[in-house]
Amino acid sequence: MNTEPAMNPTSPPPPRNATATVDPLFLAAPRVSTFLRSYALTNASGFFFQRDERLYLVTSRHVVIDEATSHLPDRLEIEVHLDASNLTRSTGFSMLLYNQGAAVWRQGRDGGSEIDVAVLELDRSQLPAGAIIRAFTPAHLQTSFASVPVDASLLVVGFPLGFHDAVHHLPVVRQAAIASPYGIRFQGQGFFLTDARTHRGTSGAAVVMRDTAPTPETAELPWKLLGVHSSRMDMGDRDRVLDESLGLNCAWYADILLTLTTPRTTGDPG
Repeated sequence: MNTEPAMNPTSPPPPRNATATVDPLFLAAPRVSTFLRSYALTNASGFFFQRDERLYLVTSRHVVIDEATSHLPDRLEIEVHLDASNLTRSTGFSMLLYNQGAAVWRQGRDGGSEIDVAVLELDRSQLPAGAIIRAFTPAHLQTSFASVPVDASLLVVGFPLGFHDAVHHLPVVRQAAIASPYGIRFQGQGFFLTDARTHRGTSGAAVVMRDTAPTPETAELPWKLLGVHSSRMDMGDRDRVLDESLGLNCAWYADILLTLTTPRTTGDPG
């Protein structure tokens, strides 16, 4: 006997304007656009990070400046949601990259070379009224390397080629896997490798793992922050005709954010 409940063919479909509850991860990763004066340059990814009362935008360093390609924007624009129950409501928020000729972002160095991570502090008083911000904190950083097994399932949250839900202004997530031992600096540098399909525009995206045991500090955003996606890793001597791309990516360890968001002292050039 078929005991499954009968479907009611006359049941009305859900209303078109119904909004499902969205994972807060989608509200922690705004789309980033770069500009030189009024000219749009590139699309990128980023995420919010809060330390104490200070709020930051995190992205890749090469998003804010890349001398090798003469990419020299003077401002960024992010998209901020204004209504958690109506995700179609959002607005752009512009941030200057220079103040009287001095860069306002912070970056770091690792063994004499640049770390491809940059942070910009946001002035909360200038944010649009009602802005919906979900931010990672130091409590979200993955501090135990042993807690990230080699078969851990990761996500990269961003805007590949600028692609996104243009109605609700949300990023997309790509599945990723760890491709080098987490906790070991690949080739002596401050990043690990991921195996994921990525594109231009994903630079600056958060690399995260589900937090299966969130604390009161992390319950609002139950994800562990492992890294900041930078770029694809490839071999310089790969035969472009015979050999496929490796499909590997560099993700800088997220604990660099503790260094980059340390309060400045008098005389610190930042």
